[in-house]
Amino acid sequence: MAAALAAAGDGWREPLTPENLADRQARDAATRTGPTLRELRADGRFEVEELRVPAGRDGGEVTLVGARPADVAGPLPLLYYLHGGGMVMGSAWSVLPRLLREWALPLGLAVVAVEYRLAPHARYPGPVEDCWAGLVGAAERAAALGADPERIVVGGKSAGGGLAAALALLTRDRGGPAPIGQLLLSPMLDDRNDTFSGHQMAGRDTWDRTSNATAWQALLGDRYGAADLPPYAAPARAADLSGLPPAYVEVGSAETFRDEAVAYADAIWRAGGEAELHVWSGAFHGFDTLAPRAALSQDAREARTRWLRRILGRPADGPVPNPPAAAPR
Repeated sequence: MAAALAAAGDGWREPLTPENLADRQARDAATRTGPTLRELRADGRFEVEELRVPAGRDGGEVTLVGARPADVAGPLPLLYYLHGGGMVMGSAWSVLPRLLREWALPLGLAVVAVEYRLAPHARYPGPVEDCWAGLVGAAERAAALGADPERIVVGGKSAGGGLAAALALLTRDRGGPAPIGQLLLSPMLDDRNDTFSGHQMAGRDTWDRTSNATAWQALLGDRYGAADLPPYAAPARAADLSGLPPAYVEVGSAETFRDEAVAYADAIWRAGGEAELHVWSGAFHGFDTLAPRAALSQDAREARTRWLRRILGRPADGPVPNPPAAAPR
């Protein structure tokens, strides 16, 4: 991990600040290279389509990119995935190749990635409401996606992990599409930014307290630090974590989000829920992206996949069997 971080250069450790936020966003947009629909289809191996669903209270539309293996009969379980980027950067398109390669094909999954609006142009509740609208829209259009609306896992990394946790709370409280699991990878959960690991990793992690504070301020605006902030904005604020789907919570021991992720898993257990917690020793934020071939990164990917197999009832090894096609409705 240390060697990979040293080789990556200063770009990975440049803190995000209010002063450089606009420039970093512009660079992210300029260098973001997502695959085209044709490239994602991979010569017919995947069925891919772009959908737009109503955005709800703010009007407008939310863009969803749905994909599924072409040669596996449906309806398939659905992974509803939210990209990372600190709520201020990132794209649905950029995460799709990895999702298709690592999970959709070997597990026989349909995948939907969400292009939610970014802060500070869209402050809370804009991004999470986009994700909510997309989840409702994906469940309503499950047949067109070749997916089973009764077998949805919500997931994401970093900001996306925080949004996935918020969605699990929203579906419980609003009575929306009920996910069967939540996959929370290094989730961004706590706007208060005052954990021991946050202080311990200041200036060290690839996403440190300065970057974290900048992103939360961009998302929350005048509500940053408010005592009455809803848990849908920052899931660590939730007083009640009962009634949630089983959670997979992953974090590195050498990252800012370590203690808030551990506390979230503990709070789920205390509420009588189910959580599987992995703290990867020596791992910093985004370790498996920066060092994908490291043994630790491979272990992390395998552990996530094992959890998904169990949640989805997939065989422990071997090819995914073709389930019978759904009866006409």
